[in-house]
Amino acid sequence: MDYPSDYLIFGGHFDLAMDLLDRRERGARQVFSTIYEPDFRAGRVSGIVSALFLHDHFLPEMALRKALDQIAVLHEEIEESEGRLVLCTSTQDILEAGRQGRFAVVLSFEGVEPLMGDLRLLRVFHALGVRGVGLTWSRRNEAADGSSFHPTGIGREGGLSPFGVKLVEEAERLKMFIDVSHINDPGFWDVMEIAEGPVIASHSNCRALCDHPRNLTDDQIRAIAERGGVIGMNALSPFVVLPTVKSRPDVSDLVDHVDHIVRLVGADFVGIGFDFDGSFEDYSGRGKAIEASDVLSGHKEIPLFVKELEQRGYSPKEIGKILGLNLMRVFEKTMG
Repeated sequence: MDYPSDYLIFGGHFDLAMDLLDRRERGARQVFSTIYEPDFRAGRVSGIVSALFLHDHFLPEMALRKALDQIAVLHEEIEESEGRLVLCTSTQDILEAGRQGRFAVVLSFEGVEPLMGDLRLLRVFHALGVRGVGLTWSRRNEAADGSSFHPTGIGREGGLSPFGVKLVEEAERLKMFIDVSHINDPGFWDVMEIAEGPVIASHSNCRALCDHPRNLTDDQIRAIAERGGVIGMNALSPFVVLPTVKSRPDVSDLVDHVDHIVRLVGADFVGIGFDFDGSFEDYSGRGKAIEASDVLSGHKEIPLFVKELEQRGYSPKEIGKILGLNLMRVFEKTMG
């Protein structure tokens, strides 16, 4: 199907930089152009937020180095793309990239381990183009506790640490957006109390439909909406429907989460952050943190998501907001 010409499709979360580094360390070149660009083009995707994500086995000593390496290889890929890939640090950059037919990437932390508890390093990463702060992945760090995939022995969970409080304040001062996907419930509410601007949950679904700690409660959804934020739909199957309920959820189940948010707070607060990881290889040999499939097989199947929205009666204007314009609104109010 063809999208209306005014659809700007922008994904709120994808581990692109991590995979670029993994592949380039093993000799691959032009990874974006050969592996990812065809899929993005097929799905008519204008750009994504690329996470700076680190596997456990790099922590703590290699956290800073590996994050900087991910930024470095993104620049290498930009050079090799002959102008088709661009790092964006403002909403205007994203819109200009779209007009020029270039693929836009915005960088964001997925866990602040690379800062190693040093708040001054946030300014350095900002200078390198990072514009998002996902406070945690699904583990404890210097800022807060993450929401674990599985029950694990971490002791009593808490909210933001003193460093985490200062981090939220400094990130907003630097005009970086705050991402609460992966943070635990006490940390979430601490962020809501401290943050002054809109907050996103880049790749989280609804706990009312899938009772997993990685998803958001109705109260959390309302809190994000009250601040003018956005919740990006996550296509990873165990966050769509619990495996004990349905082993192979599909796009209809994912759009049920869209419906739930829209009924609660309206279509202005839904986005996409599908978190596709089907193309990633586990080079560590340790196995993935969670073994599951995506309900869509990559960005090329975004038309199936759009078709399901259309069949449920969403208007072109509402679909455009969900696919990217809602996220652009948050970007304008945060990073400018």
